Amino acid sequence: MHNTLKLTTICVLVMSLSACVVGPDYRPPAKVADINVSQTYQQAELAQSWWQAFDDESLNRLIKRALDENRTLAQASANVERAYAVFRDTKNDILPKGTLDAEYQASENATLQSDNNVITRGYSAGANLSWDVDLFGKLRRATEAAEAQAQQADILWHDAQVQLISQVATSYGEYRGAQLRLQVAEQNVQNLQQSRAIVMARLEAGMASELELAQIDVQLHQEQAAIPAYRVTLLTADATLSALLAQRPGQLGLDDAPHLPQLKQPVAVVEGENYLRYRADVASSERLLAARMAEIGVATADLYPNISVRGFLGFLSGPGLSLGSDTKSWSVAPSLSWQAADLGSVKARIRQAEASSEMALAQFEQEVFDAINEMQLALNSYNLSREQQLSTQRQWEASHKAVNIARERYDAGTGEFLDLLDSERELLRSRDQLAQLQQQSFIRLVDIYRSFGGGIKLI
Repeated sequence: MHNTLKLTTICVLVMSLSACVVGPDYRPPAKVADINVSQTYQQAELAQSWWQAFDDESLNRLIKRALDENRTLAQASANVERAYAVFRDTKNDILPKGTLDAEYQASENATLQSDNNVITRGYSAGANLSWDVDLFGKLRRATEAAEAQAQQADILWHDAQVQLISQVATSYGEYRGAQLRLQVAEQNVQNLQQSRAIVMARLEAGMASELELAQIDVQLHQEQAAIPAYRVTLLTADATLSALLAQRPGQLGLDDAPHLPQLKQPVAVVEGENYLRYRADVASSERLLAARMAEIGVATADLYPNISVRGFLGFLSGPGLSLGSDTKSWSVAPSLSWQAADLGSVKARIRQAEASSEMALAQFEQEVFDAINEMQLALNSYNLSREQQLSTQRQWEASHKAVNIARERYDAGTGEFLDLLDSERELLRSRDQLAQLQQQSFIRLVDIYRSFGGGIKLI
């Protein structure tokens, strides 16, 4: 009874001491400057489906395949599993450990004359137990750090999905844009060939000069020379998309009709909504900060003694190899260790952990500023791109009208060839610029979705 009470008292005392946890307790930042960051991360509702607003079957098919086959995304998913396995392993370090062992030994001792040619046999079986008493919370702080890092890996996986979708959509826009610019160039060549035919007919009739023919040929060859560059851009976009989809080039199965996806409804930014909660990079850096803070406690615990207990419970048998009440055996071996002679190194490790925490805090704060500015820049860039596209659309329409007038006048002999040439040149430039801006507007719209973590909604 006395022994039981004594053992119980010791256990209560150890459990009370082990409730102590050294190092700072983590509290996530609520503000960075005047920016509210108090809301916890959540994956946006539309993060996995926003591209469907474009109603483009080809884009839908490409993104679905990318989410299924992309190797970088598979790597991020495996990293999540690895990180949570590390967390579970670290968490289990707080619990006692044990192994079930069985050992048989046979030996002949030839050191003593009386033991010559005598074989000694023995057998042991039982449980070997060990427990590191977490007096100052070193293991608990390590568990906190491992959990934060596992959560960070999960958030980075979400971010990898958003980034992959954005990359596929952007590359798709580049592919369609290259198709469009190639089509425009080929149409421009046809238009120049028609103008050249007019010049040739007038030359044969003695109404034009060799100089006029040479000038139209310069413009025609210049446009023809641009076509291979557009084909290279198209091949590059094909290769990029194929790599994202984990397949060989030339297997995309996209049609040749150049069209850039268009939204049927405008996007809207809700006033007062904290879109930072959808930013995986901000959430990831916050989880890294939590891990670094916990590591301060891991290092600080080394300032204090560490207690561990080792024990055995089982059977030890001699030559008879019999197991029974007479061969029962147990042992308990508590031990205490303290890095008293190396406290300088311990303090250096604490300062290293504190510096790492300061670095993580600075990184988190910078991520917040970068995210805020990136979101604002994405919105402004898209709006300005749309304005530029609409102005260029009107410019192209005016240029097209000017070419028709100049061509009719030149064909009738009442207009100057240089007027026709200048009109043709302006039409070519404005049509190609319009194609570029259509592609640019689409890509900048994708940038909005990416920078807002898919949190933008249609109205």
